[in-house]
Amino acid sequence: MKAPMNVFFAPTAPPKEKLPSSFQPQSHSLRCICSLEATRKHLYCLQYIHPRSITTTTMPKNKRIRRSGPTAASSAPYSLSDKSSKDATNSRNAKPEGASNLVAPNTSLGQHFLKNPAVVTAIVAKAALKSTDTVLEIGPGTGNMTIPLLQQSKNVVAIEYDTRMVREVLKRVEGTENERKLKVIQGDAIKTRFPFFDVCVANVPYQISSALVFKLLSHRPMFRCAVMMFQEEFALRLTARPGEALYCRLSVNCQLLAKVDQLMKVGRNNFRPPPKVESRVVRIELRNPPPPVNFTEWDGMVSSN
Repeated sequence: MKAPMNVFFAPTAPPKEKLPSSFQPQSHSLRCICSLEATRKHLYCLQYIHPRSITTTTMPKNKRIRRSGPTAASSAPYSLSDKSSKDATNSRNAKPEGASNLVAPNTSLGQHFLKNPAVVTAIVAKAALKSTDTVLEIGPGTGNMTIPLLQQSKNVVAIEYDTRMVREVLKRVEGTENERKLKVIQGDAIKTRFPFFDVCVANVPYQISSALVFKLLSHRPMFRCAVMMFQEEFALRLTARPGEALYCRLSVNCQLLAKVDQLMKVGRNNFRPPPKVESRVVRIELRNPPPPVNFTEWDGMVSSN
């Protein structure tokens, strides 16, 4: 069959080799899309973010962090978070129970607090108190001896120089049945006029020991006894005999006007802080009737010798 006259056939050429798909020619629009995609990837790389590593997650509301503006907790001056953090800090810095109640003694005033309850009980027992007695306590300190004295007597009059100790001993009896039985006088025991009392009990500051003994020896009306704790050497001077190394003016006058008995020895570790010397407890009983001598003249004669 012959082809129509107006149909022409192009001369046949050998078939060309087919290129891989990656080398196929692309249209103009497709080249633009590829160029935009490359630009986008380049921008992500500049931001150190790979486009395929970007994932979108939703954080729980309670864990979201606001990066701008003060938070609700920080805007409130007394928020729960601040309070809890302060409570945690206070609990870490809290002192052991009872540590805050320890009042620091003033050693310049001769304060050495008797801390052994057994010694306190023994001293109160040596005083042989009656339920009708008025007790004079000199230097009550924190009240370790004041409480048992109140329990066994009618009332207690305490003379204390340190205002801190005055507050402390009053605090010990506040709101108790012993509150009405205690009277505290703030002042110097040597300069303060003593009220009437039956028994004197004292843990005496060592620097006023001699002046206090002479004041008690001349006190009127007469009292039944005084149970007092002194430095060991001073206590031994009260009972020293003629010819002994410790015999002195104090020994002569004290034995003339009173009877003195050595009751017990108290070690330094029974005090807070521990003193440098040991202590002794003595009982002083005024001689009744007193010897018929003028004490002022007698003391002057003894001093001159």
